[in-house]
Amino acid sequence: QGQVAESGGGSVQAGDSLRLSCATSGRAAVSAAAAVGWYRQAPGKEREFVSSINWSGEVSHYADSIKGRFTVSRDNTKNVVYLQMKNLKPEGTAVYCCAAASRLVWGMESLKPGIGFWGQGTQVTVST
Repeated sequence: QGQVAESGGGSVQAGDSLRLSCATSGRAAVSAAAAVGWYRQAPGKEREFVSSINWSGEVSHYADSIKGRFTVSRDNTKNVVYLQMKNLKPEGTAVYCCAAASRLVWGMESLKPGIGFWGQGTQVTVST
C-alpha cells in the first residue's frame, strides 16, 4: 500500500502566498523516491501540470503559467514535497494534488491518474 496526502490549502487574497505539502508513505514513498508532481484542476477545467521534482531535489520542472512564482522542494528525511506559491492569482483557484511515480521529472508532466500514487487534493481559493 502507498499513500499520498496533501495539506496546506486555504483561502487567500490575490498576491498572497501559500505553501502546500505532499506527504508520502509506503509504496508511494518508494515511488516518490523517483519523482513527485503537482497538478491542479480548476472548476470546469481539465487537470493541468504545475511542477515536478526528482528524487534528489536537484532537478525541477515548472509549467510556464507559474514559472517564477512557484517553487518546488523536498525533504527526503520526512518524505515530504513542498510547493511554495507566491503572488497567487485568482486563476490559481483550484484543487491542487500531488502524485508520486517512478518516472523522470519531465515525464511527470504527462502522468495520468491510475499511474503512480495520487492524493485527494487540497483546495486553494484565491480572491481578488
